Amino acid sequence: MSSQHNTPVNYPMNGGSKPNILLITADQWRGDCLGIAGHPLVTTPHLDALAGEGVYFSQHYAGAAPCSPARACLYTGLYQMNNRVCVNGTPLDRRHDTFALALRRQGYDPVLFGYTDQGLDPRRAHLNDPRLTSYEGVLPGFTPRLVVPEHEGPWMSWLANTTGVTIDGQAWPQLHYPQGGPVDPPGPTPPVYDAEHTQTAFVVGQCMEWLKETSVINDGDAKPWCAHVSLLRPHPPFVVPEPWNTRYSPDAVADMMGEQSWRHSAAAHPFVHHMLENIHKSSFIPGISGLARDWDAVARRCIAAIYLGMVSEVDDQLGRLFQALKSMHQWDNTLIVFTSDHGEMLGEHHLYGKLGFYEGSYHVPLIIKPARSSLQLASLQPHTESEVGTALSGGTKPLTAHRADGFTESVDVFPTVLDLTGGELPPQLDGVSLRPWFEGNGSPSVWRDAAHWEYDFRNIETRAAETRFNLSSQQCNLSVIRTAHYKYVHFNGQAPLLFNLADDPQEHINEADNPAYRSIRLTLAEQLLNWRATHLDQSLALSALTDNGVIGSTAKIRYE
Repeated sequence: MSSQHNTPVNYPMNGGSKPNILLITADQWRGDCLGIAGHPLVTTPHLDALAGEGVYFSQHYAGAAPCSPARACLYTGLYQMNNRVCVNGTPLDRRHDTFALALRRQGYDPVLFGYTDQGLDPRRAHLNDPRLTSYEGVLPGFTPRLVVPEHEGPWMSWLANTTGVTIDGQAWPQLHYPQGGPVDPPGPTPPVYDAEHTQTAFVVGQCMEWLKETSVINDGDAKPWCAHVSLLRPHPPFVVPEPWNTRYSPDAVADMMGEQSWRHSAAAHPFVHHMLENIHKSSFIPGISGLARDWDAVARRCIAAIYLGMVSEVDDQLGRLFQALKSMHQWDNTLIVFTSDHGEMLGEHHLYGKLGFYEGSYHVPLIIKPARSSLQLASLQPHTESEVGTALSGGTKPLTAHRADGFTESVDVFPTVLDLTGGELPPQLDGVSLRPWFEGNGSPSVWRDAAHWEYDFRNIETRAAETRFNLSSQQCNLSVIRTAHYKYVHFNGQAPLLFNLADDPQEHINEADNPAYRSIRLTLAEQLLNWRATHLDQSLALSALTDNGVIGSTAKIRYE
């Protein structure tokens, strides 16, 4: 593991001002669903082009799942073991620094378009405060310009006012029913709203309007801005309007399960069996009933084709935003980060959603385009034309992209943005700056040789998992270490898993009890223990009270 890179970058443009910052998150986006990742079907020309001006991190992993825990890792730069946002509904402890607060210390006013799903620390409010009835709070430090919660009210109001489209008084989720009503198995029938009026189009459009206002208000001033565009799609419901609903044929989608039954998947581990019994179709296709495990190969391919269409819809909408930045002459001086909070199982192992330990839930995209500055991109391994495909930019031209194949994690985004904008890196962060991948030969001599993530499956309200496994809430968790060849999954209170990814990339064969893998299991378990010991909470542990007062850089930082 490399040490943190603490020397700030000097940005000489615009009289020495800092760059603009655009953080884009697309919810539930699998890491393999990019043209530049070599996906056999999906095309993402705008994100591919973004990678052509920056770095595509091919082995990037979320730190936790689902949304609130995943975003807590992204926004705090801390692993779940330290930020302690365990499930949707766990409050974010007010003591933690955040991406937005750190940028405020640099003089930015971080503006939010979308959502952050970070619950308010209940010690900051009266118990009757209605903010304590939802986990969809705004991360401390952000100025909310547009907040789009799960009920999607702001978008639905805009849709009704703009087009007149409304169903049952804008009831959710009926608006996402395909025309004619929900069907099972699902098909490509579009919803009642069209391509110009999706929620993604709405959020992107609101950001574009704000950029115009900011330009007018600044009146040519080089004052930098910071925006977080947090998009819901391709998160379910799995439905998308024309032309994306039929862009990919279900017949062209490979069904990863074949004739294998869900019972075969359930046999992998009691935890997987439990999940298969609790994932409902209605969470993905509103208005239908039953368990998602019962979808057959035809249904799985149809859903995957719709999902890929949703991916392309987001890419097309981001193309609008990117073109707006270019037309406003803000492209060169804008640091852009594109990523996702977590992935989507999409029928692998008969599972849907984001959960557990499988690659589909945790391997996510990361593309970073730095602002134009004295910082020069290194000569990283380029993609071939066949890998990248082509992008339309005044005509068709092949792209190349800088590619980083080392393991990176969501906790790295926070320190990277600080480092690339000249900020001070708080030493207690678990993540490290990715700046070394932009410098020298683009391949740091020392870097982590594994990715790590965690999943907590407690349920404080229903205690479903606690009852099923006879565990305390504190025991309902797992930790993962994923190297280039192996994945070890340590369950608290349950049997572990070990996969040989080189021979079994689909993670079907558990080698944990295979005597031939005993030494590998022990080595990975020790490495996982070392990882946890190294990253125990360092908030005050890197400071000391001495005869000369407080020493240690942590003492210099006040978060609020």
